[in-house]
Amino acid sequence: MMIDKILGVNPVNNVQSTKRTNATSSVKAGSDSISVSDEAKKLSDAYYLNQVAKETPSVRSELVEQIKEKIKDPNYLSSATIEATADRILAAYGF
Repeated sequence: MMIDKILGVNPVNNVQSTKRTNATSSVKAGSDSISVSDEAKKLSDAYYLNQVAKETPSVRSELVEQIKEKIKDPNYLSSATIEATADRILAAYGF
């Protein structure tokens, strides 16, 4: 027994009549753009600074040791040194 039609549809003809396309249609490049809100930029900066803070050690032990050695010297704590330190602290805070 040979089945050539199923409910009036000939599946062999459907396969044979299908055409293959070898050429692809060209896609035109459009101009895409994005916009980032100021709030998103600030959050991005905050996230980046948070990551940097996590990766940076909070205490620089080698610097602390250098300062401890300098303070042991009685000649180090002069009025010039104290003034220079005060100026640096004020400059760090924008004064």
